[in-house]
Amino acid sequence: MEQLLKTAQIQMKVLTKKTDALDLAEKLIEEEVPRDTDLICLPEMFCCPYESIHFPAYAEPEGGPAWRRLSQIARDRGCWLQAGSVPEIDEAGHIYNTAYVFDRTGRQAARHRKTHLFDIDVEGGQHFHESETLTAGDQVTVFETEFGPVGLCICYDIRFPEMVRLMADRGARLILVPAAFNLTTGPLHWELLFRSQAMYSQVYCLGTSDARDPAASYQAWGHTLAADPWGRVTGELDEKPGVLLSTLDLSEADRVRDQIPLLRHRRKDLYHIEWTGKGGDE
Repeated sequence: MEQLLKTAQIQMKVLTKKTDALDLAEKLIEEEVPRDTDLICLPEMFCCPYESIHFPAYAEPEGGPAWRRLSQIARDRGCWLQAGSVPEIDEAGHIYNTAYVFDRTGRQAARHRKTHLFDIDVEGGQHFHESETLTAGDQVTVFETEFGPVGLCICYDIRFPEMVRLMADRGARLILVPAAFNLTTGPLHWELLFRSQAMYSQVYCLGTSDARDPAASYQAWGHTLAADPWGRVTGELDEKPGVLLSTLDLSEADRVRDQIPLLRHRRKDLYHIEWTGKGGDE
């Protein structure tokens, strides 16, 4: 099993025209991502303005035009692509905030529908209700790679330590999180959450954010980052567009777990976490 994983996290502005956003993502990948990169990550809702009213209008079925374009990018580059997240509509008309992963051949390797919907009312701060238009997913998502199992969730999902722990229990040493924290929650919780979840489950956590756009109605915090199994931030951008390059030694997760064996020391005779969703991994 391969241990060294070269990653590129792309922090880009959200464009209102979907094809323009896809063009920009492909341009940034072509111009700023080294050819030997194993995994490229895009942000949450990178090709749809982050407002509930836009999700139905931008939603496509799995296999739609955006899906096909992203699959082609992965195939052309010969790399893994965590394709941010996009609005997805199913046959029954339900709309999801969905993250796809494509393998080196362009085959869909995973699909995660955001499990915890972002419905918040912060006094004097951010108000947002995804449930006005979105349906919650019902899966904990882990997919297989030549680097071992990798976990996938979306933005607000990272606030729930049970979810990250379930992914770690399924063998994940790396968690991918397309996200778009705002100017209320970002300064307070962004780095804290990624460091703590990486430390609690002794995994790498990659949080890939949209860049901040002062002209947009929803202001993303930015600060795309990578946190290691010790809970250290190993790389971070500011709020502007950019690409964060990292080389992850996934065997570090094994070494940390051997030195501080949190996962083995759990008192499962007193407490446990179990998955009670409707099915297995997507």
